[in-house]
Amino acid sequence: MKTRITELFDIEHPVIQGGMHFVGFAELAAAVSNAGGLGIITGLTQKTPEDLANEIAKCKTLTDKPFGVNLTFLPGFASPDYPGYIKAIIDGGVKIVETAGRSPEAYMEKFKGAGIKVIHKCTSVRHALKAERIGCDAVSVDGFECGGHPGEDDIPNMILLPRAAEVLSIPFVASGGIGNAQQLAAALALGADGINMGTRFIATVEAPVHQNVKDSIVAASELDTRLIMRGLRNTERVMTNVAVDKIVEIEKEKGADIAIDDIMALVGGVYPKVMTEGAMDAGPWSCGMVAGLIHDIPTCEELVTRIVSEAQEIIRSRLAQFA
Repeated sequence: MKTRITELFDIEHPVIQGGMHFVGFAELAAAVSNAGGLGIITGLTQKTPEDLANEIAKCKTLTDKPFGVNLTFLPGFASPDYPGYIKAIIDGGVKIVETAGRSPEAYMEKFKGAGIKVIHKCTSVRHALKAERIGCDAVSVDGFECGGHPGEDDIPNMILLPRAAEVLSIPFVASGGIGNAQQLAAALALGADGINMGTRFIATVEAPVHQNVKDSIVAASELDTRLIMRGLRNTERVMTNVAVDKIVEIEKEKGADIAIDDIMALVGGVYPKVMTEGAMDAGPWSCGMVAGLIHDIPTCEELVTRIVSEAQEIIRSRLAQFA
């Protein structure tokens, strides 16, 4: 299955594993890349640029296929050592970067000078067009269904993807709520050049997270996620749990007066507790509505092969009969 995305990133299948906090380690990235997709190491999960350099080196011992690094540009109150992380990426010989959050414009010259291809995650058409204007090679169009931050426009992929196809010249992938072969076939029909999956890749054998996390995704339905931090204009889709219920109560009580300090005790430092220790009620953690479509915990090889082969069969058989 060759698309503009497989050609751009020199991968076998148009399937990308999105960057996920305390999930995107070398083990998972290498497994996805070895399966013919594009694995992604999550840069800011590594505490320092030196840690990222070590994780990149580790990934290179696990795969000889292309893999990328996610670099999320956080809001102004947080200031990681971005030049240091970028240097680690360049020195490590990584040629693909997935950017997210704020615009990567300030760093595009450095990326391009190192021959790095940039795919930027966007939750709106206007942001996708901006990414194209500043020189991004591709975009990941992230619908309202996604786990994590869906933006503030609430546009689902059935609208967002064909809108992106109308206006973009660069290739793009469908992201948010994606997890099976039917959705890959649909994404291609809607104009995308592939798919980006986050939550689906957490529920795999190689994902280096606690078994409790994987089991909770398999047990969940499409009704088991909530939106929090809407009042802060930093909306996040998370798996429902005790901590999330408390956050929703506080948000209702505070209304328009909500401030980050009101919920900081419930959201700060959560990911190691959840992903590593398996404390499922420790705090909110990103999860997409696609949990309702996840029923097993395959290897990355099994998952990618199944999605691509079944999508090809859908295109050849079911869709061909309507032509």
